[in-house]
Amino acid sequence: MKIFGIGLDIVETARFAKSVEKFGDRFLHRIFCEGEIAYCQAMKYPYPHFAARFAAKEAVSKTFGTGIGKAVGWKDIEVCRKESGEPYCVLHGGAKELAEKLGAGGVLISLSHTEHYAAANAVLVGE
Repeated sequence: MKIFGIGLDIVETARFAKSVEKFGDRFLHRIFCEGEIAYCQAMKYPYPHFAARFAAKEAVSKTFGTGIGKAVGWKDIEVCRKESGEPYCVLHGGAKELAEKLGAGGVLISLSHTEHYAAANAVLVGE
């Protein structure tokens, strides 16, 4: 297995919550795909789950060496869950194009969150 890049990000849950409270649904829909929003809003305390997915998007974008911006947008990276609970990443748009150009087969991700912080790491891999 070849590693193309790694990424790590940490988010303060309260700071993320303030952004959601300030900008509301417009903010959520700019950052997250519909399935991500539905999953997080179904939780008793949604902000740690949103913050973890936000961190995952940042971490995945770092695996490309680009960050979020022109080449890779927020919705180009979708965090999903397997039935087992394991998170996985679906790439769309610019992120998918970059992965294909590099010959990468996918991204491995890990999420963690507490009351105050959410973190994610990502590894862009291929054969």
